Amino acid sequence: MGLGQLASRALLRSSRLTTATRTSHFLRTIVSTPELHNSEAAASQSQPEPDLPKRIPVGGARIHFPNPDDAIEVFVDGYPVKIPKGMTVLQACEIAGVDIPRFCYHSRLSIAGNCRMCLVEVEKSPKPVASCAMPALPGMKIKTDTPIAKKAREGVMEFLLMNHPLDCPICDQGGECDLQDQSMAFGSDRGRFTEMKRSVVDKNLGPLVKTVMTRCIQCTRCVRFATEVAGVQDLGMLGRGSGEEIGTYVERLMTSELSGNVIDICPVGALTSKPFAFKARNWELKGTESIDVTDAVGSNIRIDSRGPEVMRILPRLNEDINEEWISDKTRFFYDGLKRQRLNDPMIRGADGRFKTVSWRDAFAVVAEVMHQAKPEEIVGVAGKLSDAESMMALKDFLNKMGSNNIWCEGNGSNPNADLRSGYIMNTTISGLEKADVFLLVGTQPRVEAAMVNARIRKTVRATNATVGYIGPAADFNYDHQHLGTGPQTLIELAEGRLPFCSALSNAKNPVIIVGAGIFERKDKDAILSTVEAIAKNANAVRPDWNGLNMLLLNAAQAAALDLGLVPESDRSIESAKFLYLMGADDLNMEKVPDDAFVVYQGHHGDRSVYRANVIFPSSAFAEKEGTYANTEGCAQTTVPAVPTVGDARDDWKIIRAMSEVAGAQLPYDTLSAIRSRIRTVAPSLLHTDEREPATFSTSYLRPEIKEKMDMAPFEPAVENFYMTDAVTRASKIMAQCSALLMKK
Repeated sequence: MGLGQLASRALLRSSRLTTATRTSHFLRTIVSTPELHNSEAAASQSQPEPDLPKRIPVGGARIHFPNPDDAIEVFVDGYPVKIPKGMTVLQACEIAGVDIPRFCYHSRLSIAGNCRMCLVEVEKSPKPVASCAMPALPGMKIKTDTPIAKKAREGVMEFLLMNHPLDCPICDQGGECDLQDQSMAFGSDRGRFTEMKRSVVDKNLGPLVKTVMTRCIQCTRCVRFATEVAGVQDLGMLGRGSGEEIGTYVERLMTSELSGNVIDICPVGALTSKPFAFKARNWELKGTESIDVTDAVGSNIRIDSRGPEVMRILPRLNEDINEEWISDKTRFFYDGLKRQRLNDPMIRGADGRFKTVSWRDAFAVVAEVMHQAKPEEIVGVAGKLSDAESMMALKDFLNKMGSNNIWCEGNGSNPNADLRSGYIMNTTISGLEKADVFLLVGTQPRVEAAMVNARIRKTVRATNATVGYIGPAADFNYDHQHLGTGPQTLIELAEGRLPFCSALSNAKNPVIIVGAGIFERKDKDAILSTVEAIAKNANAVRPDWNGLNMLLLNAAQAAALDLGLVPESDRSIESAKFLYLMGADDLNMEKVPDDAFVVYQGHHGDRSVYRANVIFPSSAFAEKEGTYANTEGCAQTTVPAVPTVGDARDDWKIIRAMSEVAGAQLPYDTLSAIRSRIRTVAPSLLHTDEREPATFSTSYLRPEIKEKMDMAPFEPAVENFYMTDAVTRASKIMAQCSALLMKK
């Protein structure tokens, strides 16, 4: 096509446009609409602006307005968001459904603002701002997806990768690494750094946390966690500039009971799990949501398994119980699930050796011995890890055999299960944050319930709450007053003779926590009566607040007391001729008569096996479905994560089959049928994930106690934090922790 033709076409197009403009100019008409003179009609006729699509907050983020007048409005990428005053720009973006990349920011830690990955553009700001440290202001216009913000993030990522090693193929964080994800999403396709990368010497933090410090990007999350949440000054930042590194000030191990949580919060592969190193990739694992049973807190966990083996345990978010942390015992005891397991039913022969038999033969032997014993000589003891269904079955079975001598380990031989408020944490774990004064009686929460201790520390840091402690010398990770070691101090408190009494009486929400270790004392009723007198003086029990709490030790204790596992006789063990132990390994076997026939039903060859005549192998908590009530009375369920070992069966199934052979058949064949039976005894155990408060308080209904207190000081309820039950005692990792970290 020639230039002449192009020119003529252009002239023709311009002449057409001119003609159309003139025509429209001359033909324009003005139409008057009478109804539009009315303002109300005009408002109704005016077209509303199109609604912006509703956005979903990132990660289920929620906002709470303590004062509705303090709400401010900001605009995130043009989307209006109402937030409370004091929120940061990053939090406002999360509410608006925009995920801002970050490395150093963590919602439960203080703000550091040192990774600069969260840069966003704010209107009228001369340069990008760090959204994690910038408070949101009314009317602020935030832009997260502009070329300036993208360029800033790309530059930050280039600096972070400048010294980062190319370890991804051999790094345990691979596949769940924030640095991998964000370098793909926000990084450049090339780097301009050609000099030698720096390297850092690895630190020895103990048997649980593996360090490869060359991968560290100095986000300081681990330093802030150790200082603020764990309460240990073990980690810090050393050096300046390119020589800056995380480490311990002197060569030492990380001694906190929460140290494993630094593995979860580390955004790169600098801190990883030492027992899990080079074992599996995260995409090979099957995750199963379950409950921890190593203590009475009932932390929410995820069991990651591959085939028949549990590979690792991670925390699940539950704001009311464990937030997003778990203790080291919870995280690392899993290797005990595959060691020292009982696989087959066994009977002890005349030579004292066990021989493997069939289930039918084992049941026949036990049934014959049971019928020879008198009903009052038949005793049953449930272990620390027993679920509610199996305890219900055991109680019904022994009741049908004429015996009511059944109880649970840790509750003592004469527990008081009349009133629920007498053995649960009435304040609830999350409710501890409202307290302003704590009185700990005979309990060391740091080793008995690490997550409850973390909640108390959080409250002490946030509100400067006062903590008083009565018991043996203990290592707390927050400021406390050691008032005394035994019941004598309780009497002085009840009579108002100690300075701490004024702190209790002036408190708005006082909390008294009694350790379950006193269940084993003979004068426990007198101690509880004195504690209730102190609670009455401090006004700790009111219609709107119940600050009198019992901190249980074991996963089975609350459910056992709910189900009424209370023996008729205090000395039933000494007179027993037939003893049925369902996972009970911490019983004093010296009290058992030499001629008693002992049946051990459990999943590990632990202490009680050496005295057993017959062994029934059962499933561990990770291999069965069961209900557990934690120390605040909240019922939660475990689900099978891995197949059971050998010829083992669920506890309740073994008891159901045993009852049929013994001629006292139980009337249920399924788990739902047992739960229907539980509903008639303790309906609160079926209200899963709900906290049902106690109806009555013990302080008003307990009869007057006339017995005198024994002035012997309180003793520690837990001697070794890392070894408290059959599974943890079988764990090789827990044995290493016990050897290295329990040294004084």
